[in-house]
Amino acid sequence: MNQIAQRAGVGAGTLYRNFPTREALVLAVYRHELDRILDSVPVLLAQQPPIDALRLWTLDLVAAMRQKHGLGDALGPGAHQAIAERSAEPVIAAITRLLDAGKRAGAVRADADPGDYLQFTAALWRAATEPEDRAPRMLALLLDGLRPH
Repeated sequence: MNQIAQRAGVGAGTLYRNFPTREALVLAVYRHELDRILDSVPVLLAQQPPIDALRLWTLDLVAAMRQKHGLGDALGPGAHQAIAERSAEPVIAAITRLLDAGKRAGAVRADADPGDYLQFTAALWRAATEPEDRAPRMLALLLDGLRPH
């Protein structure tokens, strides 16, 4: 925590006043990143066709999941549950919004389920990145499967 305060250019007291534990700091970083990803949904939908918005949003989510995976080591056992409880509902809501926009545009099949889609994202962030990142190719297959028959 002292190294973090030093790198941030603040005193240790300031850091501990705002984040009394390492777990509190890690959770705040996680929440900030999650909020950024969730807030990008309306922007993407305004700028892109729904299926492209879904693709870009998913790649961003997968990249964030990969980066944040290592944060788990800094958390106690109850923190993982807290993260899951705080993030599941808003992430499902974001996916629902993206899929619904695709359904209205005729680009996504009517039976596409947000919970199923979220499960696929777990496979995407775990996809091998060496010698190349497989997630974009796997996501392309998933998005093709979402298209109406």
